[in-house]
Amino acid sequence: MATPLALLLGSASFSSAEQGTVVPAVTPPVKPAAAVVVPPPPPAPRSVSWLHPRSAVWPDLIRASGNVMPWQETRIGSEVGGLRLSSVLVTVGDQVKKGQVLARLDAATVETDIDAAKAQVAEAEATLAQATATLERGKRLAPSGGVSQQELTLYETQKHTAEARVNAARAQEKRQQLRLQYATLVAPDDGLISASFAAEGTIVQAGSELFRLIRQGRLEWRAEVKGELLGKLARGQDVTVESPLGPDVKGRIRLVSPTIDLASRNGLVYVDLPVDTDLKAGLNVSGSILLGRRKVLAVPVAAVLRQKGSARVLVVDADNRIQSIDVSLGRTKDDWVEITAGVDEHSRVVSRPQGELHVGDVVKPVSDDQA
Repeated sequence: MATPLALLLGSASFSSAEQGTVVPAVTPPVKPAAAVVVPPPPPAPRSVSWLHPRSAVWPDLIRASGNVMPWQETRIGSEVGGLRLSSVLVTVGDQVKKGQVLARLDAATVETDIDAAKAQVAEAEATLAQATATLERGKRLAPSGGVSQQELTLYETQKHTAEARVNAARAQEKRQQLRLQYATLVAPDDGLISASFAAEGTIVQAGSELFRLIRQGRLEWRAEVKGELLGKLARGQDVTVESPLGPDVKGRIRLVSPTIDLASRNGLVYVDLPVDTDLKAGLNVSGSILLGRRKVLAVPVAAVLRQKGSARVLVVDADNRIQSIDVSLGRTKDDWVEITAGVDEHSRVVSRPQGELHVGDVVKPVSDDQA
């Protein structure tokens, strides 16, 4: 059993040992230093091509549309009736000369009528000769009283009647000669056969149409122009007709209509076309009439942004920033479009706008010439 002294000594030994032990100091945790965020350098301004609106002299034109028609189309028909069409010598598309035979009618009956008319003329001339001789004999006998005045008057009347019959017979002969002449149908002018209604073996009637002839092969463009523009047009102005069958055709105004259609409010302009044109009668084509030339300001079509009926261009201002300018457009020629309002010849217009460009962007402008 341990004594109180022993417990006291043990306790003192423990305390001494405990005081000789080195206890390490407790260090509080150190927070890591905050990271420094360095902003990225601003992007370099992108290069943008620009150009000044171009000053040019463009033709001042009026656009129109209309039909290509024959200059004059002659209807050729038979002037005699009841004769059979014996031969047809031309067809549609044939070029013919003035006086060329187009068709012939069977004239056998006409030739018979001519013979009968000649016989009537001979008979009438014989009657006239007899009446003349009787009148001469009466005039010789009248002084001696062998022929009364009444008989002499009768002889004179008979002579006048015989002369009238001769004239009538000769007229009938001439009429039959004309029928024989008309039995041969000829072209009244140089030109192109545009239609044919003649068929061999048919009996034609007087006045029936057999052919149509485009005189001299000439065509014209009958352009419809707004009435208020007719006053700007005059004979001799140059015209360009757009042909769907080949290259454009050049023409000149021959006549400006003196009236305006009440329904359409348009007037016709008659334009002569060259004979060797590839246009065909009946085509509906468009074209332009040259009024003169005027100075315009133009930019490439690619430089114009169109949206909902409006148009704008992007320009580079003095601070090299992008600005959007509304513009008014005029006519288009080749790949250029006329600017009538919005920019001037000193503006720096972005020649090829891109979707990444926005108003206020700083850019590095490079002219198209430098590019």
